[in-house]
Amino acid sequence: MAMIRPHAVRRSLGHAQCLLRRYSSKSAEQNIASILSEPSWSVRSLLPDSTSQSAKPSITPKQLRHLLRLSALPQPASPEEEKTMLETLESQIHFVKEMQSVDTTGVEPLRSIRDESPAAVKEMSIGLDRLKDALAKEQATGRRKRVQRLKPEDNGQPEVMGWNGNALSSASKTKGPYFVVETGANGSTAS
Repeated sequence: MAMIRPHAVRRSLGHAQCLLRRYSSKSAEQNIASILSEPSWSVRSLLPDSTSQSAKPSITPKQLRHLLRLSALPQPASPEEEKTMLETLESQIHFVKEMQSVDTTGVEPLRSIRDESPAAVKEMSIGLDRLKDALAKEQATGRRKRVQRLKPEDNGQPEVMGWNGNALSSASKTKGPYFVVETGANGSTAS
C-alpha cells in the first residue's frame, strides 16, 4: 500500500470538488463521462497511513468492550484480537473524519438513492387519474359519509374460486361459528 499523507487526501478531495463544479454546468451525459474518465482520488487515500500511528488512540480498550457489550457482540477472546479490533475501528473512525472534513458548500444533500429527475418524479406521483379505478369501487354511506368498499358482486370483480364468503362452508364438522378438528385415536375433538 502506498503511503498517503493527510495533506494529499485534502488535495485529492479538493480536486474532486473542483471537477464537480467544473462539470456541473454541462450536460449530464458529458458530465458523467468527463468525471469518470480521469480518477481524482481513491478510497485508499481516505485510510490512515500505516506508518504513522496516532500517539493517542481515539478509542480505548475499555470503550471497545463497552461498545461490544451494548451491541450484543462477543468480547475479544485474546489481546491480539482486541488489538485487531481497535485498529479496524481506528481506521473506520479516520475514514469518517476524512469524509466529514470535505467542504460540501453548495452541494444538495442526497435525500434517497433513486432517480429524482422530473420524469421519474412524475412517474412515481399518484394522481387522481391513477386512482379513478380504486375510487369507483368505494361509496360514501350514512350521515357521516363513511367510505365503504363495495362488495365484489357490486364492483364487477368475479368470485374467487367459488368462495361465497363463508369460511365454514367447506368444513366437514362445525360447532357454532367454529370448525371442529377430530384428533387422536380416542375420537377427542378440538375446536
